[in-house]
Amino acid sequence: MKNLRNVCMTAAFCALGAMAVPQTAQASSHREAPAISRDPVADNTDLWAWVKAGTHDTLYIVAAYNPLEEPSGGPNFHTFSDEVLYEIHIARGPTSLQDVVTYQIQFKTQTPATVSPSDLNASAGGGKEFFLQLAAGAGGGFPVQTYTVTKVEAGKTPVVIAQDVKVAPPNVGARTFSIVSSKQFPTTETSYNDAFAASFASPLGAAGSEGTVWAGPRDDGFYVDLGGVFDLAGLRAKGNAQDGVAGFNCHAIALEIPTTKLTANGQAPGNTPGDATTLGVWASASRRKVTILRNNGQSDGFGPWVQVSRLGLPLVNEALIGLQDKDKYNRTHPSKDLDNFGAYFLNPILVRDAEFAGFYANGGPLQGITPPKSGRMDIVEAINIKNFPAAGAHGIQTIGDVLRVDMAMDPGFPNGRPIPGGGAPNKEQADVTDVLLSLILTKQLSGVSDGVDYNDRNYLTTTPWLALPWSGDKEGHGRTTP
Repeated sequence: MKNLRNVCMTAAFCALGAMAVPQTAQASSHREAPAISRDPVADNTDLWAWVKAGTHDTLYIVAAYNPLEEPSGGPNFHTFSDEVLYEIHIARGPTSLQDVVTYQIQFKTQTPATVSPSDLNASAGGGKEFFLQLAAGAGGGFPVQTYTVTKVEAGKTPVVIAQDVKVAPPNVGARTFSIVSSKQFPTTETSYNDAFAASFASPLGAAGSEGTVWAGPRDDGFYVDLGGVFDLAGLRAKGNAQDGVAGFNCHAIALEIPTTKLTANGQAPGNTPGDATTLGVWASASRRKVTILRNNGQSDGFGPWVQVSRLGLPLVNEALIGLQDKDKYNRTHPSKDLDNFGAYFLNPILVRDAEFAGFYANGGPLQGITPPKSGRMDIVEAINIKNFPAAGAHGIQTIGDVLRVDMAMDPGFPNGRPIPGGGAPNKEQADVTDVLLSLILTKQLSGVSDGVDYNDRNYLTTTPWLALPWSGDKEGHGRTTP
């Protein structure tokens, strides 16, 4: 297994550089493992990371959590968890997947004041009002969450680079915004719009020297025919396929980081691609090892943090790892992937599943293709962008589920996963769902599609990049009764 590092990629995959041109669609990990499906607030759903084209002076990262949030799911609307440690991990260079920088994000929810239900003269909110029962602060409304960002650099003392930053609130509806939001959050906006959401961006470090951070609910930027894919990969043609996550929200953390904070010498990365300027980016969520539940509905956590979820390159856990090992995958470090899961990379189980479902048989969608069930060096080298932008351009020696980003070159999947640059405002730069399904099932870069090739809302061109969250009052998944 160790000689994986020295095996060249198949000639067919050398065309990977063509993936830098705008394409469509995407994929990621929603409810991809049994254990994490029962813990949605800690479930990594998506990860994007890319450098600013041209200048290469900024690394953008968007990490999303909590899949399939129903916009009208009140009165306890979705939030980040105060009991989860959210982390963005960044490794650098060809020989190690250990973090050179880690960004730790921890949240805190204001506890509403207790109000006697018999005190009819008390102001609205607190514990006595039903619709305002989650009140926090004067004026009532939904709970206010704040968060702290801690930067952990290898060999240095951790530093808090943002503290008591407010999370953007849920998009409950027009009445809540007009009555509550204007009181809790100073704003001149009359609706939950892009300008209001953007006001929750905050500088990192002194005078923004460490970049910018934003956190809050957004449109779930994932689009895929979930119903078809998970019905034994019943891929449907465009027009019949259904976007299974249309109209759902997620919670996202967006970072803008100066690349000078991430290079080994603190200088700009330049314009010459290479291993020294290549990062490995991944996100995770962890919980305390011991949790004690209290009879007041609260809980206390003790002991070390235990990782319960992670995400690097889209579709790795979801499409490559077998059900028996998906929970283990979420709890282990990418540096252990070769030892723990190397056989899955070389022998993708998705191919055998497709063969069982008749994909390669006469009359099947992939008839005439020999199922590529073993020796899949192309998958391994795709993750490590060996032949991108040209054959032999990178010599990454480590193997693990991380999103590779060479800071010295313009972004283009698989060199990062950019949001901007798609063929339309509602399309990502690259069709990672279709490309990765095609690669895994056929060793080609196209030919397999889930039939869904655009998001249900336009992406933004600036932080937080994902579209506004759907509102609970009129954009939930309920149906009007006749």
